[in-house]
Amino acid sequence: MYGTSGNTRHRRGSDHPGPTSVDTRLSVLIVLATVFGIGHHLDHIVRGNHVGWPLIPEITVFTYTLLIYPLLVIGLYLTLTERVGAGYWAVLLGTLLLVVTVVHFGPWAIEPPADILGPYENVYVGYGAVAWLLGFVGTLLAGTVYSVHRWRCTRSTAS
Repeated sequence: MYGTSGNTRHRRGSDHPGPTSVDTRLSVLIVLATVFGIGHHLDHIVRGNHVGWPLIPEITVFTYTLLIYPLLVIGLYLTLTERVGAGYWAVLLGTLLLVVTVVHFGPWAIEPPADILGPYENVYVGYGAVAWLLGFVGTLLAGTVYSVHRWRCTRSTAS
């Protein structure tokens, strides 16, 4: 995942011709998206709204979004063992981008930016939390676009 080895054989059923599909840039974007995701979940906890199980008995959108962490760990393992590549990350990051954007922005937002700003007594802390969310969305967008690029490049090289 973090470099390239001399092994570039093509595995049957694989979306990449070896470990080069997930390069250092994509790895950094995955790590950044994970850090932003953890920070955003912590923001939910600090402001105390739009939380769910395991913090309260209700299962909410918050609860379902915690499922991203096992998917990240599985993706890391499968990437390191050369079973998946940029295609996995394109689908995962793209799906997460769609979910975060729909949940927080637009006409169907169930957790709009006003819900992030409202609980904070200090307006600057609230705006910092919104800026963090925008950084999260931007990183997910960059990660999705770059992983699709890497996936397409390695697929065309393999054929």
